[in-house]
Amino acid sequence: MRLPMRTQTTARPSAWVSTSVGSDQFMSRTNETRQANTQTHRLEPLEPSEAKRLYLKSRSDELAERSLELHDKHVGSFVDFCAEEEITNMNDVTARTVHEYQLSIKENLAQSTLSIYLSTVRQFVVFCEGIDAVAPNTAERIVLPDRNRNARTETLDSDDATAILSYLRKYHYGSRTHALMSLLWHTGIRTGTAHGLDVSDFDGERDRLRVRHRPETDTPLKNGEAGKRFIALSPEVSEVVDDYIGEHRHNVTDDHEREPLFTTSQGRATKNTIRRNIYAVTRPCATGRDCPHGKVPDDCEAAQRTNEACKCPSTVSGHPIRRGAITHHLRQDVPEKIVSDRMNVSQDVLDQHYDRRTEDEKAEQRRQFIQNI
Repeated sequence: MRLPMRTQTTARPSAWVSTSVGSDQFMSRTNETRQANTQTHRLEPLEPSEAKRLYLKSRSDELAERSLELHDKHVGSFVDFCAEEEITNMNDVTARTVHEYQLSIKENLAQSTLSIYLSTVRQFVVFCEGIDAVAPNTAERIVLPDRNRNARTETLDSDDATAILSYLRKYHYGSRTHALMSLLWHTGIRTGTAHGLDVSDFDGERDRLRVRHRPETDTPLKNGEAGKRFIALSPEVSEVVDDYIGEHRHNVTDDHEREPLFTTSQGRATKNTIRRNIYAVTRPCATGRDCPHGKVPDDCEAAQRTNEACKCPSTVSGHPIRRGAITHHLRQDVPEKIVSDRMNVSQDVLDQHYDRRTEDEKAEQRRQFIQNI
């Protein structure tokens, strides 16, 4: 497949120092190439998978075998993301592309691991700049996450969830975002699970949802067959989903002739579309709440542009919603075994990574159970 050439007009790039171990020589050599660029820069088309092959080959003499394997894994993860987002030309990769990649993987990685992934991807982007596949200065705009801040502690509080759902119920009743947020909060399902739901998985008469593992048609569950289950819904949530299907769902099928629950006019809503819906609606200003950062919405890029919503410090991805939903269930005295089965998470993992109750809260809940004996 022949890809079109792109012309980028950019300022002359300045050198920057990589913090990755063993990359100084690579960065120095690549910077020399980048600094030779002229003001008008002509990009050469290159597919992401081919860029990865060239990158690994260029690093093979200077990296140890284990390090090269890790670079293969990290860059491969980014290339897979590009494929999912239908990015077939490295000319189209920008700092925002890498930022959205970061948001898509951070849910399941420790902050230190996330930083390592992004550091490798940034080196890959620097390499691509040096061979005229990515616009100069792109890598300099890639910000590495703080290794010391643990993203696994991010949680959507129940008060915030209530405010969001109340706003959606009042102003956007039955919309895709309303149905999506209602299911995510009340069931604690993963965003990948929501992405794979079909209309037939919703049973409005029995107020329940069926979760199925369908890898053959591109909607696998994280835990495979072990993740299959029925989830009971409250009548209120069931009504929201039913009204969404009847009033706002696009009557379309996906590439496998299935009828997805969450849709766009083109078919099944992509995982990235679902993520963007979540980022947009969890901005405090988007649901009538005051900005905790003291910004004026009219002057805030994250407030003005939905595609920039992820830049809001208060916005969250799907996993903090799941974590908040699990904690909310536990605070409502739902037994851990029931929460474990409903949310498809082992009790050990639930206690270690999801339960945000304080030790005081747990002790008081145990006291109430004992007093009732």
